[in-house]
Amino acid sequence: MHSKKFQTGKVLSISFTHFVHDVYSSFLAPISPLLKEKFGLSYTLISLLQIFQRIPNILNPFVGIIADRKPVRFFVILTPIITAVSMSLLGVAPNYAVLAILLFAAGLSAVFFHVPTPVIVKEISGKQIGKGMSFYMIGGELARTIGPLFVGAAIAIWGLEGTIKLIPFAVFASIFIYFKLNHIDTQRKSKKEDDIKISDTLKKVAPIFLLMAGLILFRQVMKSGLTSFLPMYFDDIKQQDAWAGYLSLAVYEGAGILGTFYGGKISDKLGRKFVLLLSGIISPMLLIVFLNSSGIFVFFILILVGLFQFASSPVLLAYVQEIDSAHPSFVNSLYMLLSFSFSALTVLFFGVISDWKDLHFALMFSAFLAFGAIPFILLLPQKKS
Repeated sequence: MHSKKFQTGKVLSISFTHFVHDVYSSFLAPISPLLKEKFGLSYTLISLLQIFQRIPNILNPFVGIIADRKPVRFFVILTPIITAVSMSLLGVAPNYAVLAILLFAAGLSAVFFHVPTPVIVKEISGKQIGKGMSFYMIGGELARTIGPLFVGAAIAIWGLEGTIKLIPFAVFASIFIYFKLNHIDTQRKSKKEDDIKISDTLKKVAPIFLLMAGLILFRQVMKSGLTSFLPMYFDDIKQQDAWAGYLSLAVYEGAGILGTFYGGKISDKLGRKFVLLLSGIISPMLLIVFLNSSGIFVFFILILVGLFQFASSPVLLAYVQEIDSAHPSFVNSLYMLLSFSFSALTVLFFGVISDWKDLHFALMFSAFLAFGAIPFILLLPQKKS
């Protein structure tokens, strides 16, 4: 399956699939203020909802092992509809327990989608892995830009319970995805994985992942705060209406599209560490400026925050894909495990801090913590064998 040529059509098909999946998986943050009001939830309970959606990520390594040995295209085809149904039912959930079950189901579906797809993109990107990861990540960032506006429009027209009416859109999209991806070969031809034990691969990649763990942890605390609580920040701290929250998240994620697109491409030319370091230094500085700004100016700063924050996303993914391993899906699953697990921990941390003080303090604290990623970036090797 591996080719030296960048297969644009196939890469765009995977990116579109990523878009459809993540449009629906992005519903929780924009509707959180409404769920908070409907069920009388604290910030901590809201953050726990994020954790229920991320708990299935502990299964990432097992899914990675399966993806290295079996064709997984039907995982990629079916998971968007499973995620869409689960997330569209949030508006009609009668209580907190049902919310938790629906989010767990959506999270499990997301695991089966996100583990194999970057490896597929690597195989069809030739030597331009950074570019391929940028295209792939753009699908996700575009989804998280449109998702809040999509669900916000549905709520404006039909009310919170009207989110269930968004399911048919996912059905039509899944039919399109089936015809686009049904012929993409997602099983690796090499039999190397049969000769090399998973434990040997784990020992080989452990040093690099220890460094990446520190990098991801400090990077994630700021990103989790913004992606999960930005609409509530505008609602509770800025005292603005729901659409200001939807728009703020769309602006942040929309700027992330540009950061994602150029981050991967620039890293192909100037190096992965250069882009990671630039993002690690500038994005928390910009968040501090954002928190001390007012008026329309806050949206301009938010654009810059998203631009630099998300520039590191395809770079980290490309970094992982460049690790030479007989078990690429397993290696990618380790990265996903770290990323989503730390996302869950940091969003809970953020919710507790917000209940203790307020959202403004929590965001400011997360900006200063984000500088902690810089030493780990500096320790990363330029090339990995």
